[in-house]
Amino acid sequence: MNCIIIDDETHCLRTLTNLLETNFPEVHILATCHESTKAFDLIQKHKPGFIFLDVEMPLLNGFDLLTTFETIDFDVIFTTAYDTYAIKAIKYSALDYLVKPVSKDDLAAALDKIRNKQSSISKAQVQLATTVNDKILPEIIALPIADGLTFASVNDIVYCIADGGYTRMLMVDKCEILLSKTLGDVDELLSDYDFFRIHHSSLINLKQVKKYIRGEGGEVIMSNGQSLPVARTRKTDFLNIFTRF
Repeated sequence: MNCIIIDDETHCLRTLTNLLETNFPEVHILATCHESTKAFDLIQKHKPGFIFLDVEMPLLNGFDLLTTFETIDFDVIFTTAYDTYAIKAIKYSALDYLVKPVSKDDLAAALDKIRNKQSSISKAQVQLATTVNDKILPEIIALPIADGLTFASVNDIVYCIADGGYTRMLMVDKCEILLSKTLGDVDELLSDYDFFRIHHSSLINLKQVKKYIRGEGGEVIMSNGQSLPVARTRKTDFLNIFTRF
């Protein structure tokens, strides 16, 4: 497992290097780099299987660096201190990341994805991440499915239903997408859009609601004709949000 670590903070380079050398001897660090402007040449020279890439760097941030590659033929694990837009950019793009300070367990999980080839990255994902990091809420988001990714318009989502550790996403064209994420993960991903968790097992697009029927909790009729129950404990919050909406 050959990698390069790119981070403008020297202490972060040292910490991640020590963590890898101490706990993951199968990982071979080909080089480290603290200047993002030199990272392109370093990657071209060493041809790593994957890189650890800091998001917040001067001159070129992590997303900007990746856009300089015509073809991304290596995997990427982003590292970032907690920054709202950096995290959102990564999540909307379905990319893998570690939050600093990096823990041994999180690092092990990220390396497992590399081993199992679950961390591939596309130019479309990079472009999407760049857009979100520029504080533009995207209409198109990347959704993880069993065999890779699918890109879909947020406006075309009617509702989402929990299905164990997966989520079934129903679209306006009546197709169904099975996501390899829990409904809680999807709820977090869509938190900046007009979605509401009406029940522990269902998340709806408020723009796709056609009717609300009163009851103990009540129910909503969606644009595709599907009726969904509203949990009694969420009725008041739903009506308050929906009235304003």
